[in-house]
Amino acid sequence: MSIKVSKQPTIALLGQPNSGKSTLFNGLTGARQHVGNWPGKTVEKKEGYFERNGRRYRVTDLPGTYSLSANSEEEIITRDYIASGEADLVCILADSSQLSRSLFMLADYAGIQCPVVLLLNLIDIAEKQGKKIDASKLEAKLGIPVIPFVAADRSQYQIFYDGIDRALAEKKMINIDSLTEKHRLTAKDIYDQLLALIPQKGIGNLSASWLIGKLIEKDENVLGKVKTVLSQDENQKLSRILSGIENGALHTAGCKFQWIDELLNDVLVQKDKKPVLSKFDKIATHKRWGKPLAIGIILFGLIASFIPAAPIMFFGSLIPMLGGPIAKALTAIGAPDILIAVINQVVLNTLYFAIAMIGFVFGVNLIFGFLEEVGYMARVSYVFNGTMSKLGLQGKSVMPLVVSFGCTIGGAAGTRVIDSWNQRVLTIALAWVIPCAATWAIVPVISSLFFGAKAPLVIIAIFIVAGFHLFVTAKIFGSKLIREEDRSGLIMELPPYHKPRWRALMRSILVRTWDILSRALKVIFIVSLVFWLLTYSASGNLEVTLLYKFGRAIEPVTIIFGLTWQTFLAYLASMVSKEAALGVLGSLYLGNGSLFTATVGSGGQVAAGLDAVLLTSLTPAAALAFIFAVTFNAPCLMAITSTYQETRSLKWTLRILGYYFATSLLLAFSVYHISNLFL
Repeated sequence: MSIKVSKQPTIALLGQPNSGKSTLFNGLTGARQHVGNWPGKTVEKKEGYFERNGRRYRVTDLPGTYSLSANSEEEIITRDYIASGEADLVCILADSSQLSRSLFMLADYAGIQCPVVLLLNLIDIAEKQGKKIDASKLEAKLGIPVIPFVAADRSQYQIFYDGIDRALAEKKMINIDSLTEKHRLTAKDIYDQLLALIPQKGIGNLSASWLIGKLIEKDENVLGKVKTVLSQDENQKLSRILSGIENGALHTAGCKFQWIDELLNDVLVQKDKKPVLSKFDKIATHKRWGKPLAIGIILFGLIASFIPAAPIMFFGSLIPMLGGPIAKALTAIGAPDILIAVINQVVLNTLYFAIAMIGFVFGVNLIFGFLEEVGYMARVSYVFNGTMSKLGLQGKSVMPLVVSFGCTIGGAAGTRVIDSWNQRVLTIALAWVIPCAATWAIVPVISSLFFGAKAPLVIIAIFIVAGFHLFVTAKIFGSKLIREEDRSGLIMELPPYHKPRWRALMRSILVRTWDILSRALKVIFIVSLVFWLLTYSASGNLEVTLLYKFGRAIEPVTIIFGLTWQTFLAYLASMVSKEAALGVLGSLYLGNGSLFTATVGSGGQVAAGLDAVLLTSLTPAAALAFIFAVTFNAPCLMAITSTYQETRSLKWTLRILGYYFATSLLLAFSVYHISNLFL
């Protein structure tokens, strides 16, 4: 039976990171959502809908930001969307357990002429802290609907539905009289001078009061909007007024916090004050013990992530076994050999790769989503902020970097806990430096073969180079991604610990996992198909494959980097799977087997007789160059796919990939020519 749907109101969810926006969005839309990018941007765009009483509501989950200033791409996108008037209603979520801090978004929104409702999320946590919030008094002061709410509890959604219907019917705006007066008193005659210039009705749905506040902050984006509606003389006068303002952002922030304090006076009552820090928190935030505790918990989480991942990865490992029965069935109906090969090798291996990746991504997101949910990740950010800031990162970035020692896929997926897109991209770029577990299936084999008892020195050298590489990469990518003014210290209020809401957490992870899987299948299939075509030979003769011919032709160039054509092709194969390097070397040097099978199915095994061939075919310097080239090459195809998924930017994914391809060859060149002087 079809549902007759009336006009479709658009609801925008606005709030600071960790305010519960994504929980509410997933709870409202479930599988009826689309995740993409904002037009022309790399920032994630989430839209969906829900239906109630024959009416469809469209929901947009705006990027989590701390304010509506134009300090980041996320903030600009959020503000431009609200200013566009596309939303019929804006729902601002505030964390009830940290109400004073989280109402800053409401204060920064005040003055925008779009109907709004305030959701006091996590009201249950606030009550457990002994806090009592009188929502009716706050509603009377603000003049808009105020709803005490728990986004993770579906049984409370009727309150939300009733609240948005009331807000859509009443179309009430925030009462900003008191805030406007505070701005006027703080800015003295400057406010009145600006008011005389600004159109009385504002610009679009941005009121004159809101515009003046942003002009005092010297917001370039708003200044540009205002200049378009003023004459040349008015613009000159505006410039003179603004040139006399110093520390405008501090003045406006002070006004907003005064307004918030006024709002919460006799609205928020703290019954019984809890201790500031629990015994665990004293350790978790300790200057000396906080870091080793965090590293221990992250490593334990990495290991624990294999528990939920194992069944999924095991299921994926069974898929290639379908090759025999499928080939037999296709042969029986007279299918061409090339079609059988594509299905058996490309399609089945694509499914295997994608499901293996999704299993690990699911495990990592579940474990570290749990740590984020209970409030521990904020402590990680706190204790590591000083260390990570040297790389231009926030404290939470330490988690993906540590996880990358196990697997870069998990490291890239783990950046989801980082609020800023720019910080997320920089963290992923640095995570590629970390030698993952698969690297150690190659390095000990080759280094012990050529250097015997001195092999540990090779491993030490790798870690020294990795440390240097980390700082150089941070400088190169950080200069493009993180502005110098954004590298200031961290000021934060640690959120309270609370029990995880498993249903909401699982719903969020499953929706996200499905989105990743659907995208990963496309990327992995295309890359696998291209690689298969390059290595295909109807006769099974390696010498007629395109990749073989390419390798032989380019050897005069690759030898400059200390790579023979065989080790160069193995180096290329390591971009599909690190372990593939040994399988491809065996296939090329020993002249047997399929290059594609060696790449996707070698599992790091050393072919019989390969060690003897390598010793006679490579010099120690060439072996060392190969080790460094593979170690610092792109981690693997699944890590590249995960990077694309998390950055949602093909440009940045290719930029990172090209950087590591170039730097790994540069390292190979340096190692080869320097070691030739001593070996």
